[in-house]
Amino acid sequence: MSPHRGMVLGAGLGLRLRPITEKLPKPLIQVANRTLLDRTLDRLLEAGVETAVINLHHLGHLIEQHVRKRPTPEILFSQEDELLDTGGGVAHALPRLGGAPFFVVNGDVLWLNGTEPSLGRLAGAWDEARMDGLLLLHSTVAAFGYDGRGDFLLDPAGAVTRRPESEVSPFLFTGVQILHPRLFEGAPEGPFSLNRLYDRAIESERLYGIVHDGEWFHIGTPEGLALAEAYMGDRYPGTGHRRP
Repeated sequence: MSPHRGMVLGAGLGLRLRPITEKLPKPLIQVANRTLLDRTLDRLLEAGVETAVINLHHLGHLIEQHVRKRPTPEILFSQEDELLDTGGGVAHALPRLGGAPFFVVNGDVLWLNGTEPSLGRLAGAWDEARMDGLLLLHSTVAAFGYDGRGDFLLDPAGAVTRRPESEVSPFLFTGVQILHPRLFEGAPEGPFSLNRLYDRAIESERLYGIVHDGEWFHIGTPEGLALAEAYMGDRYPGTGHRRP
């Protein structure tokens, strides 16, 4: 199974990236001369996604203008008059995402594939009989631009549990995942975090994860952006628009 639809979470305000995001939405920030949004859409296209949904709020018209330049994948928009957070944003977009499992990617991350394409690895690990969600995780200590305590533990079967309070967990959530529409059954109205649905799926033992084997960057602060730009410049000198 490889999802034919995906969603990019592009509605956030990017408060920690100000002043950059006062005039530019986070997904249009560039690293090595290519926007985060284009890099994500490239990944989705390579994974076989035919239709991508982008939710819009802060400076959403700039995102609309930008993606008109792309012939593929097909782009649909999910306008949010009020910010709906991650869970509410996906729930609002469900009519555009169809009835099958779909990719969801945060708008402020950059990742490089490891030995195999990461989205292909997610699709290959998906088991609809056992899963309502499958998260791409990454080593907490090896992430670029990240200074948190991590998010999850992973058992030998790939089932995900939460990090114990006040402890550091081995894995963080990359913002890249496959979700099934049934995860949203009974979801609340209006704004809410996907974490509410993750917790429910953990209780029913239907949230799983795999570990990313490439590099992952959190572009949530100016420092994180500078780190990613420096790394990409060193690794791919003079390549400009190259898409690693």
